[in-house]
Amino acid sequence: MDSDTFGSRYLSFIYNTGIPSPLPDQTDILDPYDGDEVRRVVSLFYSKYYSDNNRRIFLIGINPGRIGCGVTGINFTDAAALQEDCGISSTLPTTRELSARFIYEMIRHCGGTDLFFSRFFLTALSPLGFTHNGKNRNYYDTPDLMNALRPWLIETFSRQIELGADRRIAFSLGQGKNYKILQELNTAHGFFEEIRPLPHPRWVMQYRSREKESFLDLYKETLEAACHPAEYDTKREDS
Repeated sequence: MDSDTFGSRYLSFIYNTGIPSPLPDQTDILDPYDGDEVRRVVSLFYSKYYSDNNRRIFLIGINPGRIGCGVTGINFTDAAALQEDCGISSTLPTTRELSARFIYEMIRHCGGTDLFFSRFFLTALSPLGFTHNGKNRNYYDTPDLMNALRPWLIETFSRQIELGADRRIAFSLGQGKNYKILQELNTAHGFFEEIRPLPHPRWVMQYRSREKESFLDLYKETLEAACHPAEYDTKREDS
C-alpha cells in the first residue's frame, strides 16, 4: 500500500492510538488490533478497498465489540463477512455477529463491497472497545467513564476526520445515545455540516427482523441520496 492513502493513514491511526488508563468503574480496554493475524487481514482489507484518496461519507458506530470488530479489527465486520463478502480468508474465529450480518446485507443491497467502500467508511466514535467483567461496555455506559474518555474521544475523532472525511454529512449508526453525543460533539467542534441518524443494525436484527427489507431500502435510499447533494437536499426538505 502507498504510504499516503486513506487506508495507510487509517492503519497508522489505529496502530498509534493510546488511551488514558486506568479507566474508571473496572473498565478494561479491548484493543482489536493486537495480534499478527488481525493485523494481516486489516492490512489486506484497507489495501483492497482504501488504497486511494477518495473522500468518504462516515457511518459512525459506538465502539468495537468482542465478536465483530473485536475479532477482525474491522468495524461492523465479522470473520464470515470478511471471507464471504470481502474475499479475505483468515484463521480468525467465525462467530457471526448481528450487526455485521445486517451491514453486509445492506452493502450487497447497495451494489457490493467495491462500490460501497469507495464511497463510505464504517467507523466508530471510539476506535478501541471496552469490557466489564468480560462483557461489552459502551464508552458512555457510566458517567465517570464518559468523563474520563471525552478529551480522548474528541482528539481521536478529529484525527479520523483528517483521514479523508466528506465533511458535508455523516451518519450515526444508532438513533439513541451515540447519536446524541455525536450531535453534542459536532456542535462544539464542527466535525461535519450535518450528522443524521440511521437505525442501529443490531436493533434492526434483534427487534425488527421481520421488517428488515424496509430497513435495507431505507439505508440504500438515504446513502445513495447523500452521495448526490442536490438529491439529498430535496429529500431532506421533504422529510
